[in-house]
Amino acid sequence: MGSSLEGINVLVTGASGGIGSAIVEEIASQGGFPLIHFSGNRRAAEKALERIEGKGALVQADLASREGPRALWASCLQQVARMDAVIHNAGIRTEISLESDWDDWHAAWQREFQINVQAAADLNRLAIPHFSEHRSGKIISMASRAAQRGYSAEALPYGVTKAALINMTKSIARSFAHRGIVAACIAPGWVRTDMAEDFIARHGLQAATQDIPLGEIASPQEVAELVAFCLRPSQRSINGATLDINGGSYIR
Repeated sequence: MGSSLEGINVLVTGASGGIGSAIVEEIASQGGFPLIHFSGNRRAAEKALERIEGKGALVQADLASREGPRALWASCLQQVARMDAVIHNAGIRTEISLESDWDDWHAAWQREFQINVQAAADLNRLAIPHFSEHRSGKIISMASRAAQRGYSAEALPYGVTKAALINMTKSIARSFAHRGIVAACIAPGWVRTDMAEDFIARHGLQAATQDIPLGEIASPQEVAELVAFCLRPSQRSINGATLDINGGSYIR
């Protein structure tokens, strides 16, 4: 068990889900202190905390609300005096067709932008001055293969919001590196999460893997290990990078 993240405090948003909880466990296994964000699924967050033997803290906030990000950041600073990193992992994927009701269409886009982009932007706005004060901090955003190569028409908001995360990361990387802040993105393809399992249940495993040369769907643990690698204090030149983890299904 490594200790390359010894003593760093890391907010993980959406930490009650498959990728989020794997990130929490990996951070804790390497000596870090994860702040485990959840919105409504307290029990799943509590289980994540149990798996790391209480070596973290729970923080609750509804990122779908305008005040959610500020409440979350305040909760983090009630738990620890200094934050060292933020992992923007919380996200939703909405299926909405071009033929849908106009009001439903707008509601889907607004909710997806709020959770996937606006909440991350708000947390960045709060984190950047804090990190600047300490001349150190990392912002890792969970993007997607969908942001890189385009996405299905049935879920346009998802690909668009993930692409926005990549652009925001690049802007932060260029603007605030001189303050000691490092920003990077991770862009997974299919990962074995509830979202993937729902797709597989409807369309079959082959539909999910047919364009992946590796022939496999990534595990949450693979993604978590990459996140932990990015968090290492030695990894600073990843600033501005988007790291693909998709089995070769999209190659730049």
